[in-house]
Amino acid sequence: METKDIILELRTKNKLSQDELAKKVMVTRQAVSRWENGETIPNTETLKLLSKEFNVSINTLLGSPRKLICQCCGMPLTDDSIISHESDGSFNEEYCKWCYADGTYTYHNMDDLIDICVKNMVNDQFTEEQARSYMEEILPQLDYWKRYEELSDDGQFEAFKQQLLQEINALHIEGLPEVKKLNALVGKYVNLAYPLPNGKAVQFLDDDTTYLGNQLESAFGGDRCFGILASMDFLLICTYEKDGINPELVLYKVSVK
Repeated sequence: METKDIILELRTKNKLSQDELAKKVMVTRQAVSRWENGETIPNTETLKLLSKEFNVSINTLLGSPRKLICQCCGMPLTDDSIISHESDGSFNEEYCKWCYADGTYTYHNMDDLIDICVKNMVNDQFTEEQARSYMEEILPQLDYWKRYEELSDDGQFEAFKQQLLQEINALHIEGLPEVKKLNALVGKYVNLAYPLPNGKAVQFLDDDTTYLGNQLESAFGGDRCFGILASMDFLLICTYEKDGINPELVLYKVSVK
């Protein structure tokens, strides 16, 4: 689709008149009309406003002329739902939402990222060795790793992870092995529903947010695993059976800022 058709479709889908859209992005109704007639296209700043208004990437507004690839992990960004956002809600079309979220880079160690990616790549046609070799070849070619020092947050995020590890291990929870690593986990995959005494259940996570976490087998053996999830705002530790069945909350601690 061309930009003129995309803007018309999005405006119609959101039940906005040309006047209403014009006010939202601070242009005249005539400007909107010219976009939809294909006479002109919005300038860069207006494209940013339209992107936020319609919650679509600028690449989508322009008819997807670029084949977007996450510049940290190499994932094709084929859908706006997996593209990262800045802290103000605007899209960052350079990264997927697992590698960059709310102005923060998730990965600061290439080996950690490779370990995560390999787990999700192995299948009947792709062995672990092949997956690891592929990632070791492609990652150094991506902009994030080429410019890592420039993009670095002076170690603040890594320091936060180390602080979390110390806090978790200092709890000395019975059966929980030493936690040595925290990985990036998307909420919808780990948002378990914990039963309450009244028969209802509660969930603590946002499906679209990326958290730090890990899964560890109990030091006592058996079928239950420990799950750890954390952010700047909270620390959650739970146990559950395979595939998250029968979860039990061990600890939920809100951070004091």
